Amino acid sequence: MTRRFALWAPVILWAGVIFTLSSIPSLSTGLGVWDEILRKGAHLTEYAILGALLLRAVGREIPAFLLGVAYAVTDEIHQHFVRGRHASPFDVAFDATGVALGLLIVLSVQSQRARPKELRRPAAGRDPRAPRRTAGRAADTEPPA
Repeated sequence: MTRRFALWAPVILWAGVIFTLSSIPSLSTGLGVWDEILRKGAHLTEYAILGALLLRAVGREIPAFLLGVAYAVTDEIHQHFVRGRHASPFDVAFDATGVALGLLIVLSVQSQRARPKELRRPAAGRDPRAPRRTAGRAADTEPPA
């Protein structure tokens, strides 16, 4: 498997998932305002995943963001031709926000991993002031005063 295929196959597969969901004539759940909240949340989530995958494939933030937004525009054009759906510039804005969110999450994780171990945040539930334990011996030979 080539590196290019390994980077771009997930992007293409996820774009196919988005295209398939956009082809469904009506995604209404009949939940009123919750329906709108769920659909906008889905827009953010599916495009956050796309943004993360694009950043992985492209390797740079701006091109990944622009490709994600370009796909969002084509997705809305596609929805214009699906019975029961309509194109909306507001959906493109939600999609763009989702792409940006995905990029920010990936960059945050990369930044956290790049920090020296001493500068990282402690694991949840661990007191950073507590003495560190090393393999094979107790943390301190004397209990704290």
